[in-house]
Amino acid sequence: MKALVIPTLICAVLAGASAAEEIEPARLTDLPRADIVILGEVHDNAVHHANQARAIAALRPVALVWEMLTEAQAHAMPDDRSDAAVVAQALGWEGTGWPDFALYHPLILAAPQARHLGAAVPRAEARRAFAEGAAGVFGAQAEQFDLTRALPAVEQAAREAEQYEAHCQALPLDMMQGMVEAQRLRDAALARSALEALRDTGGPVVIITGNGHARSDWGVPSVLARAAPGATVLSVGQIEAGTGQEGPQPWDLWLVTDPQPRPDPCEAFR
Repeated sequence: MKALVIPTLICAVLAGASAAEEIEPARLTDLPRADIVILGEVHDNAVHHANQARAIAALRPVALVWEMLTEAQAHAMPDDRSDAAVVAQALGWEGTGWPDFALYHPLILAAPQARHLGAAVPRAEARRAFAEGAAGVFGAQAEQFDLTRALPAVEQAAREAEQYEAHCQALPLDMMQGMVEAQRLRDAALARSALEALRDTGGPVVIITGNGHARSDWGVPSVLARAAPGATVLSVGQIEAGTGQEGPQPWDLWLVTDPQPRPDPCEAFR
């Protein structure tokens, strides 16, 4: 794994929460350079995807790692990516549960020469992690990717509380430990794919994922710090105004956008 020598200013930005700051969209065209840049999102927010495309065009990554695609789907990426409907059909996007592919197509167009890798965890493996723990499902590299370490009690409780809120307080609390294990498995899968891409291409690599996986304190950046401490990582989160998330945030850089109009996501649980 190559290690980069980077200017002091960038080191400060990459150092973590102490240098974290809110940025305006214009800064997306001049992000600090890093081996791996993690671009977070609220999945159905069109502005977030437009921001990601803007950052990707400026970063010119040689590889994109997708939370939304399996390895097989990524391999099916067509050479001609100009038509969103054709690409979506090739990827088997319909019925996957992700928002309209038209939101994601600009990200592909922003990096026309990039290699695409899928890091989605199959549902069967996520269910196994829920029941058995992430380490056994992940396999031989579980220790390297921080899955054999028991989480500190405070972090475990905070992560379970976050999962409880994310599921609208509709599921039993005793299920949240399994939810956290499934989340850890997904973090590790994204980190592993990104490091494989960095090894094979030299970078930079961009990860497209939800804000939860992008957060620096316990998401993919935390896994990468343990799995490959020589790699430089930058995380960018995007939050919606009026959601009670004002103040310091768990990303290196973050943006605040208008909320996406949507039905109450908790209605399905009711």
